[in-house]
Amino acid sequence: MKLTIGGGLKTVFRPWVEGLENVPAEGPAILASNHLSFSDSFFLPAVLDRKVTFIAKAEYFTSPGVKGRMTAAFFKGVGQLPVDRSGARGAGEAAIKSGIEVLERGELFGIYPEGTRSPDGRLYRGKPGGLARVALATGAPVLPVAMIDTEKIQPPGKVVPKLMRPGIRIGKPLDFSRYQGMEGDRFILRSVTDEVMYEIMKLSGQEYVDMYATAAKRQLADAAKQEAEQEKAARKQAELDRAEQDKAAKA
Repeated sequence: MKLTIGGGLKTVFRPWVEGLENVPAEGPAILASNHLSFSDSFFLPAVLDRKVTFIAKAEYFTSPGVKGRMTAAFFKGVGQLPVDRSGARGAGEAAIKSGIEVLERGELFGIYPEGTRSPDGRLYRGKPGGLARVALATGAPVLPVAMIDTEKIQPPGKVVPKLMRPGIRIGKPLDFSRYQGMEGDRFILRSVTDEVMYEIMKLSGQEYVDMYATAAKRQLADAAKQEAEQEKAARKQAELDRAEQDKAAKA
């Protein structure tokens, strides 16, 4: 199924790619990518000759009905691995365990250090837990990856994608073997993550924001809520003003 889906994506969208020579022909490696769109997990595997496994919500594999079964088959076909994310800490540990297992099999493991999609196209601070811990526990090289323009193809909330060419840049592998066995040191985890994010920034050309994308999303949601409340209050005041004007006109 990967060949079918990947071939279809390449035929329809014709993604351009740089740095394929940096992906090892065999053996474990971590592909650490920025995250602009839901479609990132499909375009990157489509341009690779090797299978790459990403983490996906377990709900994608367990939804009932024909649509649910089709969704599950699709995600399995493109190399998505189901992880139960019902608990924040448990979800993180499950993802780390799954990533280590994939790499110990000598395969490619894909991860988004930001932890969620960028809300505005900028690059946000990487979360130090997953990527760095998996890299240090396995000794696998980390390849920084930049997805280009995928957010324009399928913005959040849009079901039908726009036909245009996305781009993918794959950087040279980063070796963190000097830190192996130090995955319990939070300063080391932060250093490893920041180094990878810096390389992603250079590849993508994105503006970097030194805060987590989840915090940025909360700020945007709070701002939107406040704006909606202000608009509601303004409408209510306008209605009261009109009522007062009508009352004065009738007096």
